[in-house]
Amino acid sequence: MGAGVRELGGFLAALGGWVAALAAAVLPQWRQSSYAGDAIITAVGLHEGLWMSCAAQSTGQVQCRLHDSLLSLDVHIQMSRALMVISLLLGFFGIIMSVVGMKCTKVGEEDPVTKSRIAVAGGVLFVLSGLCSLAAVSLYATQVTYEFFRESTVPINARYEFGSSLFTGWGAASLSMLGGSLLCCSCPAKERRGQQYHRQSQPSMSQEFV
Repeated sequence: MGAGVRELGGFLAALGGWVAALAAAVLPQWRQSSYAGDAIITAVGLHEGLWMSCAAQSTGQVQCRLHDSLLSLDVHIQMSRALMVISLLLGFFGIIMSVVGMKCTKVGEEDPVTKSRIAVAGGVLFVLSGLCSLAAVSLYATQVTYEFFRESTVPINARYEFGSSLFTGWGAASLSMLGGSLLCCSCPAKERRGQQYHRQSQPSMSQEFV
């Protein structure tokens, strides 16, 4: 696989991960009503996310409400919010640096070594973005699991379990880290630098002998 193809594939994977992380952060399906147990209640389905909670009725009507107070939220929601915001910011700057540093673009520096270093920096930002998304989603999922098995007095069909946004967040983190790792592989080797220096110095030496 050529360096340019590897960079392009890594960028597309990381970009897809960033878009998926944005969708996961915005959507309210971080946890949803559990339909386990004998008495299944399907009239109203409850969904909760980082920014709002929604109630979906069997008629198709959906009502959502934003979380009113920031300080009254649980600690795991506040931490997941902060980690997702940091992840999206890191991914945004990673997109900019990757576009500038990739060999297939004409943006920024023309020196291939400098562009490769910029692409590697963008890959590092994508990896960090994926780690933040992974930490946010895993922290929230751990809390959902703990509350599901802890509340023994609450009926199972009144508890919460994993929502689709958690799986979207895990997929986004995997894509971001995979794409960032591929971008990091574009780091220039010392041998290539030596070859470039040899090619540049060879014409000047031949002119001296003439």
